[in-house]
Amino acid sequence: MRTIGFILSVFYSLTWLLMSLLVVCFTTSTFRAQVFNEVTRPAVNRGTEDFLKDYLSIKYPNVEFKDFIYVGVKRQELYLFRDGRLIKIFKVSTSKKGAGSVANSEMTPVGLHKINGKYGADVPMNGVLKHKKFTGEIAEIEKRPIPIDKDIITTRIITIEGLERGVNKGGKLDSYERRIYFHGTAEEGLIGQPASHGCIRLTNKDVMDLFDLIYEGMYVIILNN
Repeated sequence: MRTIGFILSVFYSLTWLLMSLLVVCFTTSTFRAQVFNEVTRPAVNRGTEDFLKDYLSIKYPNVEFKDFIYVGVKRQELYLFRDGRLIKIFKVSTSKKGAGSVANSEMTPVGLHKINGKYGADVPMNGVLKHKKFTGEIAEIEKRPIPIDKDIITTRIITIEGLERGVNKGGKLDSYERRIYFHGTAEEGLIGQPASHGCIRLTNKDVMDLFDLIYEGMYVIILNN
């Protein structure tokens, strides 16, 4: 009887030890996963993200904003969302003349758009594009925060079209007809401040990264905020 009691005691002790180890492993894995998610997600004010989602759901109730790009003109930032989650933030440069949609104004248009074209997939970094084609030239990139007085389009082009008639679609307000692009620039030193002629500029590395993460038909919302 003593032998049986000893065996049962050892069995229960081992069972308790095993269960304790399993709990510790599960808790540690969960903690690591939470830390990994927080570290890999971009550092951004959660209130800003929540406000943006609320605004879009009210302003465009018939649009599902699952994968989309948000450009904040006053922020000079681009937020990329996939499956409703913010995955990447890029510094950008929008128009030095502010936000607006009139043709020849050289302003950055606002409102709801969608991506309708991607050009330059095989263009080397800093390659110059004209009429959406690689010229064979490689631009010299100005890293200092000074203008070079040339609007050189480099590396990649992402074209957009407006979806709001009277705001960014049709007539003199049409974003596509105005040739509003996302693109690389030779004036990298000015990224993060208004400097373009209406387009949304990114560094050449960033525009390559963005190009690979987006697709035609993806929504783009540009706000003067």
